[in-house]
Amino acid sequence: FMDDWAELNDEEKSRIGDPEVFLRAQLQSLLSPWLKFFLTYDPKPTLNKVKCPVLAINGEKDLQVPPKENLSAIEEALKVGGNQNYTIKELPGLNHLFQTAQTGLPAEYAKIEETISPVALKIISDWILEQTETK
Repeated sequence: FMDDWAELNDEEKSRIGDPEVFLRAQLQSLLSPWLKFFLTYDPKPTLNKVKCPVLAINGEKDLQVPPKENLSAIEEALKVGGNQNYTIKELPGLNHLFQTAQTGLPAEYAKIEETISPVALKIISDWILEQTETK
């Protein structure tokens, strides 16, 4: 860590603050009960029970949750549970935060002015309106 610290510029060091405090906080988060739960949780049994309409979306450039694998697993779990009212979409050019991205790398998030893609918002709002319209 200290080798990496030495390579940071002053602005990056200022954002991080005391490197020992930062490192302790990072280690503590890695040992947290929540992270252990998150890393071991299998959502399939829960998704098998979902009977309400589902919109599952991922950005094509999402490097935190691989879109193809994630969306196909969600679709399979919903099918196994008998849910036929779902929409699965991979959104081209968008990252994990549904921002229009060049690389999809988390380091890029803060550099992108767009908070959320208008395309993603339209897909979400259109889906909600479709699900809630009086039939």
